[in-house]
Amino acid sequence: MKGYIPFATARATQADQLGLAIGRIAEQLDALAGEGDLRGPGPIFVGIGASFAAANPAVWRLRSRGIHSWRLGAGDLPLPYPESVHPVIGISQSGRSAETLAVLESLPEELRYCVVNTSPSPLASLTPRVVGLGNIADSYASTIGYTATIAALGMIADIWDGGEIDPGWATLAHEFRATEERLAPQIAELAALFANSTYADFVGTGPAAGSAEAGALLFREVARIPSTGMGTRQYLHGSMESAGNGVHVLFGDGRELETAGALAAAGHSVILVSSEDIQDSGTRHGVWLPARPAAQRAILEALVLQSLVEAVAGVRGVDIEEFVFENTDTKVDQAGASA
Repeated sequence: MKGYIPFATARATQADQLGLAIGRIAEQLDALAGEGDLRGPGPIFVGIGASFAAANPAVWRLRSRGIHSWRLGAGDLPLPYPESVHPVIGISQSGRSAETLAVLESLPEELRYCVVNTSPSPLASLTPRVVGLGNIADSYASTIGYTATIAALGMIADIWDGGEIDPGWATLAHEFRATEERLAPQIAELAALFANSTYADFVGTGPAAGSAEAGALLFREVARIPSTGMGTRQYLHGSMESAGNGVHVLFGDGRELETAGALAAAGHSVILVSSEDIQDSGTRHGVWLPARPAAQRAILEALVLQSLVEAVAGVRGVDIEEFVFENTDTKVDQAGASA
């Protein structure tokens, strides 16, 4: 745990830190936009793990605005990166992700952007246009680092190519805190569903697919439950057929309602996170969130996941601060050449 703070401590201060980070990010983006850096062909977001998941709502926002944008897994690309007019935004909270560094190193400098928490860092040093979260103290299984990264990417998607930062960002930290307080009693009840589950499925509608991916990662890391995350339409094309002794966590306000009903009717435990008013029914349990734009909603969905996984780890007797494996080739040293 060297260099990190406890998960519970990070969660306790997250609302305040999120509000501060959003203010810092807005100032940096205004400055970059003023210099003409946030315009032109839509950005390609490159990251791995939680950083990859965090980019999903930003891509959704940009494409909703008619701007071509993609997210790519940094470890899944042949290098050097092909010639392109699209700028690439490397995402790494530590600024030391080896795969993301390798992608940006293969690009012309004028196409390099990054979003990092830690600065100075190898990625920040490599990139002329840096959006920093502010060196926020974070937990090993990321909490505030993840939610602040979603905020930075979502605000980039708002402002890119002449857009404006959504005014809802100014009130999000307050809503985050209020939502956390409101959900606390319900989270304890929902955690009991995972006591003897052998797996967990996390499923999200288009802009929430990243939340599903992040949920699966978090439950594998923190609660050590075999978990899978995917988009709703992928789930409907066969994956839900293997439902068994697990818990199904769905994010969305459309097809997810029908999917949750079908799973619950078959006797499977379902948690439906939605802005629709969902009444609990048998094995279906509703978690209400306020309607917000995609990236802001994703931050509230992350709050549900973080609260729930902490409670589930307690139910299953897992030490939330201990990881089983340590891989030495996923991060470069602070000085920095990539592997």
